[in-house]
Amino acid sequence: MRLSQMLFVTLRDDPADAEIPSHKLLLRAGYIRRIGSGIYAYLPLMWRVLQKVSQIVREEMNATGAQECLLPQLQPSELWQESGRWDTYTKAEGIMFSLVDRREQQLGLGPTHEEVITTVARDMIRSYRQLPVHLYQLQTKFRDEIRPRFGLMRGREFIMKDGYSFHADEESLKKTYQDMYTAYSNMLRRSGLAFRAVEADSGAIGGSGSTEFMVLADAGEDEVLYTEDGKYAANVEKAVSLPAAAETSPFTTYEKRETPGTDTIEKLCNFLKCSPTQIVKNVLYQTVYDNGLTVLVLINIRSDQEINEVKLQNELTKLAPQFGAKTILTLTVPNAEAQETWQAKSLPLGYIAPDLSDDYIAGSKQVNSQFVRLLDQTAVELKNFVTGANESGFHVVGANWGEQFKLPTLTVDIRKAKLGDRSLHNPEQTLQTARGIEAGHIFQLGTKYSEAMGATYTNEQGEEKPLVMGCYGVGVSRLAQSAVEQSYDKDGIIWPVAIAPYHAIITIPNIKDAQQIAVAEKLYTELNKAGVETLLDDRDERAGVKFKDADLIGIPFRIVTGRAIANGQVEVVKRANRESQEIAIEEVVNTLQQWVKDAITG
Repeated sequence: MRLSQMLFVTLRDDPADAEIPSHKLLLRAGYIRRIGSGIYAYLPLMWRVLQKVSQIVREEMNATGAQECLLPQLQPSELWQESGRWDTYTKAEGIMFSLVDRREQQLGLGPTHEEVITTVARDMIRSYRQLPVHLYQLQTKFRDEIRPRFGLMRGREFIMKDGYSFHADEESLKKTYQDMYTAYSNMLRRSGLAFRAVEADSGAIGGSGSTEFMVLADAGEDEVLYTEDGKYAANVEKAVSLPAAAETSPFTTYEKRETPGTDTIEKLCNFLKCSPTQIVKNVLYQTVYDNGLTVLVLINIRSDQEINEVKLQNELTKLAPQFGAKTILTLTVPNAEAQETWQAKSLPLGYIAPDLSDDYIAGSKQVNSQFVRLLDQTAVELKNFVTGANESGFHVVGANWGEQFKLPTLTVDIRKAKLGDRSLHNPEQTLQTARGIEAGHIFQLGTKYSEAMGATYTNEQGEEKPLVMGCYGVGVSRLAQSAVEQSYDKDGIIWPVAIAPYHAIITIPNIKDAQQIAVAEKLYTELNKAGVETLLDDRDERAGVKFKDADLIGIPFRIVTGRAIANGQVEVVKRANRESQEIAIEEVVNTLQQWVKDAITG
């Protein structure tokens, strides 16, 4: 392609609404243009990148025996109501675009396709002889993000590959899950990205187990915790660990003490001259279930630890059936205004004890009359601990479970693992941290959707059984921007060769020099014919402008038909490391062919 004929406009300055380097660079380099909040046009250079990523994804999926299909973007609400996710996606998480058609029927624009594919399986799969089946698609998805940001990272419209497998049993599912683990690793490796596969929370998708594939980048939205021995890695939402050991308490007898002005852990530690590892803090949460019931939650946790709200939400979702509900709509720390709606008397905030009485709750049809009491594992083993006294300005010291305080029946892990914690698999290994961008996620769904939607098959014994499912997604447009976030410098993008829009760019410093043009035209024709995808910068611009644009758009190899042609050579510059060398004109094609091959296959 000749730049003089391409829709090619670069920007000198960073766009005001772009926050992270990759977003700024894709806009400045003319890869994308903002159309609306979280909505972007993919311009010719970007579309070539997306096609290359898509091709790698297709090749890896097809190699596993998966079959490509295309599912509807417009989905009837009835399917989502069958699975029980309509309220979750339109109200609780609020990420589905929903609409009403002219026949007054509710529809949703697909953020994901579990319900649609389960409907297809329910209608078409009858016997174990048809299993396993694995279908996938590459398609535009829609999500009504509260705060669209970071360009293609968190847009409201994006390209995704999602796949779904159906099995007769868990053993078959696990085989496909492992195949997908390998395929996804291959996709990222072939795309030239540094990544880490980590244990993850399944979120609203559900299922028993999942793995995220994180592209490592400083601006990543997710925190990854891992051990240097390579045996453990997890998203911080899912990560488990051993906290630092608690110090021995200096308090050997139980007593109530006046502790004025100690409504924070730091103030209390300073006042009592004790470690936060000896204190049980008691934290209130308020959750609203999908049937409208508000439930108050009291959590006891060691005071040097933070609560992981994803783990907490998962625990409270498990309790939903006992409140006649299916899922959670909201989970918050109740502020003063929220407390007014349910408290029967003023709460001793900052001084709450583990045995805070249920009579603080003014129960009603909308509010459960008892606290759900959860004890984090970090607080279970504490001896002679410090905690609140349910009276402002007072704490108790030397307290013990089973003596002064009844041990709550629900002991859970809801603490947030953090940098420096000891690993469960080897306490000598401490958790390290990195930032990552989630590019792919694979799930073992089990029978969640097939049971809810009646998707069954007949086994060898003639029994009707629910289909066992897996789900596998990779963000094609997100992966492309992740590559930029991982690899750039002060001058622009540094594309991995495998997904760069073009392999090489020929820059003609002076388009009035007939010899420069002749050499450039010859190389342009021969390189493209040899499979080295090449741009020709034949614009009537200063050489410096052309060099800056070549750096900005990040083409891996730049060929300059400058002064060296007098010696039968051209200058070739590698974008990744700026290494420059002069190569004989007749050797350029073979040299570039080999470099591209080495980069893509290496």
